[in-house]
Amino acid sequence: MAAFSGIWVALVTPFKHDDVDFPAVRHLARHLIACGVDGLVVCGSTGEAAALSKDEQLAVLDAVLEVVPAHQVVMGLSGNNMAATLQMQQAIQQRDIAGVLVPAPYYIRPSQSGLLEYFTTLADASRVPVIIYNVPYRTGIAIELDTLRQIACHPQVKAIKDCGGNLDATMALINDGVIDVLTGEDNLILSTLCLGGSGAISASAHLYPQRFVQLVRQVAAGDLPAARANFYTLLPVDPAIVQLPQSGTGQSRIGV
Repeated sequence: MAAFSGIWVALVTPFKHDDVDFPAVRHLARHLIACGVDGLVVCGSTGEAAALSKDEQLAVLDAVLEVVPAHQVVMGLSGNNMAATLQMQQAIQQRDIAGVLVPAPYYIRPSQSGLLEYFTTLADASRVPVIIYNVPYRTGIAIELDTLRQIACHPQVKAIKDCGGNLDATMALINDGVIDVLTGEDNLILSTLCLGGSGAISASAHLYPQRFVQLVRQVAAGDLPAARANFYTLLPVDPAIVQLPQSGTGQSRIGV
């Protein structure tokens, strides 16, 4: 059984009067889990981690953990300063969580060998599973297939959130069967599932979580006509969530 599968929601961080709205965080997290999603990813790009201090990020994580079982919570871990990122990792790991979602260090565009060293260092220091986040249009650097395969050999690396835009690499990772492959592109959920991927880390699933969960079940049951019909009615949701660089539009669409 896959360690990470199904629909994981890339959770927005609700704000009120320029501060985190913690009651809304708890309400939203509780609602999504009640709708049947497999888990939540806290303080990723959709959660506007870049706009939050480290203490604020940890406070958001704690708020989610108050209402969601630890095995359904993944925390974003990003940065371009290794010492600071390791320090944040240690703080996160004082809590029981399902894993950490780690993108490449942004802006500095390291070499592929540098990327391997970066992920290996964090995986070595991790007591929880690591999910690679390959998202070159945010970080400025693509993690190439050979590098991904080397990173995937680490025993703490369990999955990838795939926003790499390289179908050949996606299929190769699925076929390798070493780590779980979850798409981070909502318009590729159906194709990823049909290719044998494990699921998705989705922003759009905020709006119709039950139908995204149903999509996974329809594919698993082999009911592709129903899955296609469901998926194509969901497609208009995606632009409403991701049309802005961060999640302000998504928050307004879901009413937080």
